[in-house]
Amino acid sequence: MLRQFLVGGGVSLVNITIHALVMTLVVNVAQTASIRKIQHPSLFLIAVMIPTVSVLMATHALEVIVWSLTYSIVDAAPAEANLVYFAFVNYTTLGYGDVLPVERWRLLGPMTAMNGVLLFGWSTAVIFEVLRRALALHRR
Repeated sequence: MLRQFLVGGGVSLVNITIHALVMTLVVNVAQTASIRKIQHPSLFLIAVMIPTVSVLMATHALEVIVWSLTYSIVDAAPAEANLVYFAFVNYTTLGYGDVLPVERWRLLGPMTAMNGVLLFGWSTAVIFEVLRRALALHRR
């Protein structure tokens, strides 16, 4: 069980690092964009939110791939399993249950889900902050 916690914790830290780097970039871009004088606030809001959400979605997809690579390295899923699908199901807490981890790596699924839930929450907070800043510009 300790090995599962160490592997899951390590992958979680890698994903937290990826997320922190992207969050810093997104917030910095939003701050820089908010300095300029805006001619069309509604278009600005659209122009800021679409890339923000798209970048965050791509970041989550990258984090799922990190989990799927880990599953591959440690042989956490049956040989016939699609590892990216399996990682997405765990990361998003969808939980179809059509692919089950092998017994010795059973805790990686819940650890993947915990990592995904926390990172989705963090993304939601950043989306809200970018939206708040964009709307503050609209009021100026």
